[in-house]
Amino acid sequence: MAEAHEAVAFQFTVGAEGVSVNLSYDVFKALLYSGLRSWKLRCRRTMNSLYNTMYPGHPLRGIAWCGVIYGLNIKGYDPSYGLIDWIESHMFKRYFTPDNSKTLACIVFGTGAYIVLVQIHQSALKRLFSYHGWMYQEHGKKMGFGTQLWGGLVKLLIGRNPSLYSYQSVLPTLPLPSLDDTLRRYLRTIRPLCNDEEYQRMVVLAEEFKQTVGRKLQRYLWLKWLISTNYVSDWWEKFVYLRGRSPIMVNSNFYGLDTAYIRPTKIQTARAANAVCAAFQYRNELDHQNLKPLMVQKLIPICSSQYERQFNTTRIPGKEADKLIHYSDSHHIAVYHNGRWYKVFMYYQNNLLEPCELQLQLDAIVRDTTSPDYGEKYLGALTAGERTLWAEARQTYFSTGVNRSSLEAIEKAAFVLILDDEEYDIGVEMTEKFDAYAHSILHGKAYNRWFDKSLNFIISKNAVVGINVEHSWADAPVSVQLYEYMIAEDIVNFSYDELGNTRGTPRFTALKPIKLKWSIPEACNDMIEKSFVQAKSLYENVDLHVYIHNTYGKGFMKKCKLSPDAYIQMALQLAHYRDSGRFNLTYEASMTRLFRDGRTETVRSCSIESSQWVKSMDDPTVTKDERVKLLRDACDHHQQQYRDAMTGKGIDRHLFCLYVLSKYLEIESPFLQQVLHEPWKLSTSQTPVNYDDKHLKKLLAKHPEAAAKYGVVNSHSLVPLGGGFGPVAADGYGVSYIIATEDLIYFHISSNKSSPETDSKRFGKGIRQAMEDMRVLFDDQSHNVDGLNEYTKI
Repeated sequence: MAEAHEAVAFQFTVGAEGVSVNLSYDVFKALLYSGLRSWKLRCRRTMNSLYNTMYPGHPLRGIAWCGVIYGLNIKGYDPSYGLIDWIESHMFKRYFTPDNSKTLACIVFGTGAYIVLVQIHQSALKRLFSYHGWMYQEHGKKMGFGTQLWGGLVKLLIGRNPSLYSYQSVLPTLPLPSLDDTLRRYLRTIRPLCNDEEYQRMVVLAEEFKQTVGRKLQRYLWLKWLISTNYVSDWWEKFVYLRGRSPIMVNSNFYGLDTAYIRPTKIQTARAANAVCAAFQYRNELDHQNLKPLMVQKLIPICSSQYERQFNTTRIPGKEADKLIHYSDSHHIAVYHNGRWYKVFMYYQNNLLEPCELQLQLDAIVRDTTSPDYGEKYLGALTAGERTLWAEARQTYFSTGVNRSSLEAIEKAAFVLILDDEEYDIGVEMTEKFDAYAHSILHGKAYNRWFDKSLNFIISKNAVVGINVEHSWADAPVSVQLYEYMIAEDIVNFSYDELGNTRGTPRFTALKPIKLKWSIPEACNDMIEKSFVQAKSLYENVDLHVYIHNTYGKGFMKKCKLSPDAYIQMALQLAHYRDSGRFNLTYEASMTRLFRDGRTETVRSCSIESSQWVKSMDDPTVTKDERVKLLRDACDHHQQQYRDAMTGKGIDRHLFCLYVLSKYLEIESPFLQQVLHEPWKLSTSQTPVNYDDKHLKKLLAKHPEAAAKYGVVNSHSLVPLGGGFGPVAADGYGVSYIIATEDLIYFHISSNKSSPETDSKRFGKGIRQAMEDMRVLFDDQSHNVDGLNEYTKI
């Protein structure tokens, strides 16, 4: 196994016989090729930035436009109405020959005119993207003439063959809601949560806020809206994520699990090699901007800014606030195995390693019998504990020497790969091992993850994949897209040989993995142990359960003419009301990426309509038809709220920004204090399924043998098991769900064992019962389908 000094390209020693010089040519060449690749990447990014600035125009079309202007001028036509002659006489005539001065004047006029036309084009697109009436069209009904006209103009002006960031400059700015509208919506959402006295108190506080400091804060917020691309996102990242001093493990980071049906290999290093190479391939697509921006209804682009920090990003702890550091490029990954950290280069002679070449390095790591350095095994626990403790340890013990070099190797890595020492059991049936798998990917043993890195890819001993994601840089849909791409490339494109190893023959003997060296003093090790104790206490309190609902899914919900998301949210409302005996503040995440730099907004799922329906379900005096009507009303209202949130008419981000301003201005507001400290007893999120069907179809056509071998027919064959997050409230639930197929839904339910009010398995049973009770509303007979008794297996 290579030692740390092998990473150094140039060494010299002074002895009795003089100076001895030692060059490591392999590393020296690797550094040269690394520099060459970085310059190529920088040039490509500059060119892409130019293209994106001009889009939907193009520099080549601009050159052609200048050629047309020049040709018309030569033929005696003056499209500039004398402006070309003016430019020639005032700028070029005294310095150049008549022919050259005329050519330059045509180029200047043509370039300026083309830029103006592009600006008009972009301004028109921005105005068109600001229209959201299409979203409120009733599903299944013909669109109105105005919406049809709008759609035709968008198709005409949207351009062809955009790159990932082409639409960034034409995305509209997140609108700032009026104070009156936000307060009115807020009061409506809390009505089912309060008795009459509590509600009247909040009405008085809201009115007092509006008449006193509210208007002032709104004016300041309008100024921020005026000068920023998004009035929420920077403060959301800073105050919600980076200012938090509690551990990010469980509290912030989220996780994703493997595919449901396919186990392509049981060889850990083979699966890891394929997954890592697929991730780097995806990173190359991002760097070259070959990925297409995601489109809503294949017509409206959503913001792509979150992709920028997906790789080569780390969170740096601070005493008062953390910061995110993104490196423009990285040529290696950091690998953790059996208590030891390694640096593994991913390029050799400017070529990305093939999976078979990477597997050789990972096999060497697994075979390595070197003992971890003192303090190395539990070092990752520093990233799992309280942030202030980690900041103090980092500043004191990792700012110089070998510790700094080794820490930089982890922090500057593209991402972290964990070769775990456990085996995971997954599938489509609920077992204790399935829950243990979700536990492991969420928090592991606290010390065997690096929670500060943007991405931790985790490969079990029996080759099951998981991903742990640091939350501050982006939201789940961005990571899901990477994960789905990686799984498709892993199984269909790269695939495995008959023995389960990676395919292909190594082209060369690449650099050996470098074991990182550490010099951990006793005082630092004490801090590591203290952080580990904090983290261990936190993760041992997590009650995490994966409930698999396999009796029916979105197919049935659509037949009932109900939105699947709204249907599931109502099921959660019914289950939670029965579980807690009261209505509680409920959070559902909605995206605001229709706007530039947009992230999320809150949909308050507990509403007047949902509470009326929930009460009716346990009221024997209410008929089935009345319950169905109440359910439809609740789902319709939920969809309306979701649309409002997506189009910038949400409640909570607006109030959050007003609260931040009140703190900056040192203004006390009892209303904002009350609003911002209300606990979210039920926090929910849907994991999207974003499969790029075009990409998958190409892979299936190119590799029919792999598709047949693993039974991959379409995206449903590779559907992931979803993922989840820790509970938001100490006495509440966190629920993430993925609508995997027409008849399969995974619910990831988290809570705290210390709370006497919650129990994740009990809540899973409640969801099962609620889903079955809802189906009975549309079916005369209650079906006793296999799968409803899964809990008897646990």
